[in-house]
Amino acid sequence: MDRAIAAVLVACSLLAPAGVSAQELPPDVVLIVTDDQRFDTIWAMPTVRSELVEHGARLSNAFVVNALCCPSRTSILTGDYSHTTGVWRQSPPFGRFEWFDDSSTLATWLDGSGYATGLFGKYLDGYQHAGLTGYVPPGWDRWVAFIHSAYYDYKLSVDGRVEEHGSDPSDYSTAVLAARAADFIRSTGGPLFLEFTPAAPHGPATPAPGDEGAFADLPPWRPPAYDEADVSDKPEWVRALPPVTPASASAIDDFRRNQYRSLLAVDRAVGEIVAALRDSGRLDNTLIVFTSDNGIAWGEHRWAKKEAAFEEVIRVPMIVRWDAGGLVSGSRAEGLALNIDIAPTIAEAAGIEAPPTDGRSLLPLLRGPQPAPWREDFLIEHLAGTNPIPTFCAVRSVGSLYVRYSDGEEEFYDLSADPSELDSLAADPGARDVVLAERERLETLCDPPPPGFLDEGLDPRIWWAAGVLFVLFGLAAIWTRRSVTNPGG
Repeated sequence: MDRAIAAVLVACSLLAPAGVSAQELPPDVVLIVTDDQRFDTIWAMPTVRSELVEHGARLSNAFVVNALCCPSRTSILTGDYSHTTGVWRQSPPFGRFEWFDDSSTLATWLDGSGYATGLFGKYLDGYQHAGLTGYVPPGWDRWVAFIHSAYYDYKLSVDGRVEEHGSDPSDYSTAVLAARAADFIRSTGGPLFLEFTPAAPHGPATPAPGDEGAFADLPPWRPPAYDEADVSDKPEWVRALPPVTPASASAIDDFRRNQYRSLLAVDRAVGEIVAALRDSGRLDNTLIVFTSDNGIAWGEHRWAKKEAAFEEVIRVPMIVRWDAGGLVSGSRAEGLALNIDIAPTIAEAAGIEAPPTDGRSLLPLLRGPQPAPWREDFLIEHLAGTNPIPTFCAVRSVGSLYVRYSDGEEEFYDLSADPSELDSLAADPGARDVVLAERERLETLCDPPPPGFLDEGLDPRIWWAAGVLFVLFGLAAIWTRRSVTNPGG
């Protein structure tokens, strides 16, 4: 249906007979993606708990398949792994905005089916030049995107026009974006798709005005894996990490506290969005998905970043509310849910035609007991970038994690006995048969593998040539996109 017909359907819903349920109408869709939020932080977000968790379903075992911002966000928008999107990391080659084909995404699918679409916040790393030159990706009717994600002193691309913000309290980006998102809901007719993607709680995790003193009494985070003393069983990149010093411990503690503080503004933004949905009569038939692009370590295994396969990094919050969609309020779904499942879930809920994806709809999982069969494991991918983690493929199952690095090193954890991932059993003779089975499973899932995986190493001249081709390709792609989006402009 086109947008005019969709708008008529929504308008007519006010006069619909009692026998017509809201679910028979196309649902509105709100997708909220935070930046670097761990799965275990929802306790500090009272509005998310009261408006989403208590009225929706919480996916207790939700993960990303590549724990890095840019590839994860492309997976959320397409339902595909990095080996399908071609976006493996933050930097070229094989990464960044220029490597993403944005001609087929949730936005284009929904826009082509009559939805009004709007993005408010972060799009993809590397969007800066395209944003400054007026590029708006296809499928988006309202576009309020960071040129570069920040809390203060940032620029927005507002439907292709650059808008500058400074350091006044009124410029705090989470609040600015939340107000624009709420206005979009209130001013839009017909079904809508809203993606809200704030900077928080990504570092430096700057709190909003008035939140600077929150969580002052938060106790230090010292789980069993914190500053792991014996890393002899770990891969070389972990063994090379220095122990946590008093100075680095203080920095991690401050960052963790500020992450919680910055999430308070996100929590208020969720309240604004839900209020706008309620005020406009949309809330009952709105599918709301709340998640993050990846987690982050707070000193576990001596690590304080992302990209690794450790639980704190790959696991994310995922909450779904859809009152008219048959979800049980306050329920908890235990099956393995992935960020590549979000796009096909939204497509099925909206009843739209979408291309095949690597993910699957979560609606059967959300509406009742875990369906049979459901996935028992999944692939995690990583391509080496600026951080010291080598390229790897990993298999995370219901009860274990197996990782194989490009240099041949392996990790294997029995998560039922060792949830903190303290003791790798990859070299344990008693686990030999299990490790062999995981290795075979990895060969099946990790196909195609990341570039250079288990190679002797690519000739540096190949990387140099790839870099040159990237620059030429990127410039050509940006020019082509700008020409198509702004003909004659």
